[in-house]
Amino acid sequence: MSSLRIGDRLIETASPLVMGIVNVTPDSFAIHCSSCDEAEVAKVVENMMQEGVDIVDVGGQSTRPGAAIVSEEEEWRRVSLALRAIRSRWSDAVLSLDTFRSSIAHRAIDEYGVQIINDVSGGRWDERMYETVSCAHVPYILTHTRWTTPEQASEEATSDVVSEVLHFLEKQLDRLHRMGVADVIVDPGFGLGKNVEENYRLLREMEVFKALHCPVLVGLSRKSMLFKPLGITPQEALNATTAANILALERGADILRVHDVREARQAIEIYKLTFSK
Repeated sequence: MSSLRIGDRLIETASPLVMGIVNVTPDSFAIHCSSCDEAEVAKVVENMMQEGVDIVDVGGQSTRPGAAIVSEEEEWRRVSLALRAIRSRWSDAVLSLDTFRSSIAHRAIDEYGVQIINDVSGGRWDERMYETVSCAHVPYILTHTRWTTPEQASEEATSDVVSEVLHFLEKQLDRLHRMGVADVIVDPGFGLGKNVEENYRLLREMEVFKALHCPVLVGLSRKSMLFKPLGITPQEALNATTAANILALERGADILRVHDVREARQAIEIYKLTFSK
């Protein structure tokens, strides 16, 4: 069993959690930034709340391979719109911010009470990120990626992707703990610089990450490792996502990061019915 402290709340992750994705970016599945407003964000989040979301993850910078890096001002415009829409309606919602910029993280924590920072770069794209989350005393999602930036995405295979990811997470986790970050969630980074074969090896051997004694987050939702081998589109990959999420739950996933909250919640309930004693 793992636990996660969010403010004064201690959440036991014996029952897996659902993190709903709210990406206010032009290539989002749910919201298109070019026409985005607070009412649209609120509608999406209201559906998530009704479907049983535990954590709402807001992002304004696409991490799709090859995506352009937006300016800090544009990223803040996007995420502040979404955070304002959510906080004004659900003051007690657990909010995570998907950003690699420490300045954006700091403002979101200070102005909107964001409780979790989700950094796709693992702290490597902004050297001040670890200090920021340490000073703010918020949980940090530590993700493995091989990318220098989304614009410079690559899929250079290594001889042992599991050992590579585990070594990186161990090293960065030790650094975070030494800097005073007590609550860390680890994410092996499916799709972030790994080829299809490597992604499935990570999924098969996911249990090794439990040795880190941290909650494990998986983000498999509609990713290319699912839709490319099947010859389908991301929009057609919901069934594949559910199947992959079940496999991840069996191998120790504590948090499912998804576009489709209802289906993820149902997967968790079926998993619990099957394996609960």
